Amino acid sequence: MVWSFFFFGLLIACTGNPASSSCPLKMSPSRVVVEFGGSFSVNCTSLSNDTEGMGWESPYGGVDLTLGVTSLLFKINSVPEWELGPMCYVNFHKADQCTEVLPVTVYKMPDSVSLRQNSTTVKEGVQYVTQCDIVNVAPARNLSVLWHKGNKILNSETFDDSRPSPVSKSSVLTLTAHRDDDGAEIWCEAKLNLWPGEQGPTMMRSKSHRVTVLYPPTLTKAGNETLEMTVGENITLNCNAKGNPPPSYRWEFPKFTKEWHEKKEVIEPILTLPFELPGVYTCTAYSNQGTVTKYFNISEAPRSRTTFAVMVGVGVAVGVLLLIAGVYFVTPNGTFSFNKGGYQPGTPSGPV
Repeated sequence: MVWSFFFFGLLIACTGNPASSSCPLKMSPSRVVVEFGGSFSVNCTSLSNDTEGMGWESPYGGVDLTLGVTSLLFKINSVPEWELGPMCYVNFHKADQCTEVLPVTVYKMPDSVSLRQNSTTVKEGVQYVTQCDIVNVAPARNLSVLWHKGNKILNSETFDDSRPSPVSKSSVLTLTAHRDDDGAEIWCEAKLNLWPGEQGPTMMRSKSHRVTVLYPPTLTKAGNETLEMTVGENITLNCNAKGNPPPSYRWEFPKFTKEWHEKKEVIEPILTLPFELPGVYTCTAYSNQGTVTKYFNISEAPRSRTTFAVMVGVGVAVGVLLLIAGVYFVTPNGTFSFNKGGYQPGTPSGPV
């Protein structure tokens, strides 16, 4: 992709101090950063009272010696070269001379910044490589490449290249795929470090690559579960798992519930059904990346067992009481009396 930029012309940092302690010259601005083909102008001022004349030495826009001035302008309407070294000089009445070279940096923003990656889909734990290509940028010594994942900077790289003319550079980033990176956007940015702060067209970014990370199912609620339920009460079992691709589910039930299972295929991660029989309910989440199994150990709640136990206990207690009553209150002839202790055996009397 070729990007267009507004022409910035001249971008300057000026110290306001003489060019050097030995030569009483001040450049305004003190240095120049200019886009190739752009224009700039600089004023050179002599701080000496003994100035006879001034001039500029340069193959482009040079100014001959001009007598009787203490300030002289240098201007280029269109920068034609990648290296410029214009030099301001001053002649004094005592026939000596001093000179100072104006620092000029000629830059060019990249024609394009783009990513290359063999595949944007990778398995978890596997390393993958992404390459950032920067085409025709100058000067390379001031270039840095920043790697981004979303809003986070992963890495940066600079280049040891003193060539002033445009060159193409590449930066390589090696990452290990992690499930948290699934869906993350990775992109690179070319930056020319030529200006202080945020001045100038310093950055150009690539398109983003969205990474797809494949990983096996993982239970959102880890670990097996042990539950106590009341017979007839609805039971909900959560086997939800996260994975890429999303997992499928398979359930296995105790023997008593197999008839229900055969009538209705269960493929959902969350199961709700009436509790009928204790046992182990098994759920398996699976995909082409792996399998995970969860066990639900379901038992009958104590309160259900207590109701039955109370009924049995009451029956036993009643039986015991009846047995005691038989020992103490039943007469020898088989009749029941509360006055058993006063009874005298004998022969019944006849009519008088």
